[in-house]
Amino acid sequence: MPTGPLVYRQRLLTRITHWVWAVSLFFLMLTGLQIFNAFPSLHIGMESGFDYDNAILQIGARETPDGLRGVTRVLGAEFDTTGILGVSDGEVRAFPAALTIPSKISLATGRVIHFFFAWVLVITLAVWLVASAVNGHLRQLIPTWADLKALPRDIADHARLRFHHGAEYGVLQKLAYASVLFVALPLMILTGLSMSPGFNAAAPWLLDLFGGRQTARTIHFLTMLALLGFFAVHMAMILLAGPLNEMRSILTGWYRTDGDKDARSDD
Repeated sequence: MPTGPLVYRQRLLTRITHWVWAVSLFFLMLTGLQIFNAFPSLHIGMESGFDYDNAILQIGARETPDGLRGVTRVLGAEFDTTGILGVSDGEVRAFPAALTIPSKISLATGRVIHFFFAWVLVITLAVWLVASAVNGHLRQLIPTWADLKALPRDIADHARLRFHHGAEYGVLQKLAYASVLFVALPLMILTGLSMSPGFNAAAPWLLDLFGGRQTARTIHFLTMLALLGFFAVHMAMILLAGPLNEMRSILTGWYRTDGDKDARSDD
């Protein structure tokens, strides 16, 4: 644990939007799986259906002499995923009830909740971007040339589980947070809008940009998986770098450092 002085690192707006995004993404992911269950396959191209063999992922079920078996196909390779995907608790559904909101099959309810939290995410992201640009917090997330030169050392320190606690973010943190805030979240929003018939009528160029509604849906799903991976790594770094100090930072704004003014943080 660090023993240096406390610094006020997380502004109030940053802390509020952090938790709003966490709640929003939780509901977006589980309602998104509910929506996915209504058409459990991902395609590349402008069209999809029984006449098209352009699926890169399919989750379904097959009747066998031993009963229903869950089957998942990824890029043509087939896997038995009974009990996890395709068939769970004797029920045919792509993702099990425990991973969807609502747990029962209800596309309409899932869509209502999904769209509500999608707009919550859009609004809070817009507010955060404007406020962070004004108060200078945005600049703290953009890697500088000096940061990039220190990248090999930062990677090596993380590989050896040597964590630094400083007032500024480390280069790996900056790259990770910038990728989420400036790439992944905007990509999720834009691909989501690309699947809206109403928005297609207002801005047809966006659908062309992503190569069709089915391709946009696939990118949307894969970006969700990338965000899930980021969450797993983020939680691991919090636990390894000192959970009490990290939680205090995101709850109160105060973060205890190593005392080295040149140190970078690694939460």
